[in-house]
Amino acid sequence: MAEPSNKPEPTKKTIPPHVKAIAGSLGGIVEASCLQPIDVIKTRLQLDRTATYKGIVHCGVTVARTEGVRALWKGLSPFATHLTLKYALRMGSNAVLQSAFKDPETGHISNRGRLLSGFGAGVVKIRLQQQKGLSPKHLKYKGPIHCAHMIIREEGILGLWAGAAPTVMRNGPNQAVMFTAKNAFDSILWKKREGDGRVLQAWQSMISGFLAGTAGPVCTGPFDVVKTRLMAQSRSGNGLKYRGMFHAISTIYAEEGLLALWKGLLPRLMRIPPGQAIMWGVADQVIGFYERRYLHNAPL
Repeated sequence: MAEPSNKPEPTKKTIPPHVKAIAGSLGGIVEASCLQPIDVIKTRLQLDRTATYKGIVHCGVTVARTEGVRALWKGLSPFATHLTLKYALRMGSNAVLQSAFKDPETGHISNRGRLLSGFGAGVVKIRLQQQKGLSPKHLKYKGPIHCAHMIIREEGILGLWAGAAPTVMRNGPNQAVMFTAKNAFDSILWKKREGDGRVLQAWQSMISGFLAGTAGPVCTGPFDVVKTRLMAQSRSGNGLKYRGMFHAISTIYAEEGLLALWKGLLPRLMRIPPGQAIMWGVADQVIGFYERRYLHNAPL
């Protein structure tokens, strides 16, 4: 009789990419609904040329009093659509890429694999955004999951990291850091492992999401500053001030100091971490429902 093998059996129970994409979409809708008033207030303050509003709180109160509370949610449809598509794209493509880095025997993925998957998700986002002026039937990429598959099939796994434009270097690392940090905070704070059948409370997911949303902008701040500087510069008599990404970083550091590479960080931190907290608070519940119902057959 053959002795039982100590080799771990392949893990077949995984959460499909489309489930994570749906979870991200629903999280995006809730995030938009919660944060739309902040976006309305920001826009009103930016357009206020006569100092009508004395600050954020005064602006919100004035809009609600003079136009009704519902006015604080003006423009919700396009904002919600944007976030819904963004998170479907981000989480769906990240899930596809993670499958390429999972251990075929245990189904586990290393932190390095998570970083590379997150980076690739940022690149997929850019590839999809570059498709302009084409009817849907003529688009090369039909969606985030299809895009990730096509890039891997046509260009190999390294095709997901082609190019070194500042936009790629901001979006790629930003997603890499946020996905990896979210998993790390879940593990450190709540002893939660992906695929273990446990579902975090919404408030626990929100704390992990908030912290992960803080890590992304902090780590990628220099790339965001450089992207803005390169896009805004124009040719003068002496040519372009910044000749490329690395030249821009070294020039800004030499002329303005290290902290200049994180200019504009505070506004990003006022928007991104709360949004990530809301999104993950919803997405984890959706993913957890699927995991309990279809992977572990646990009572709901």
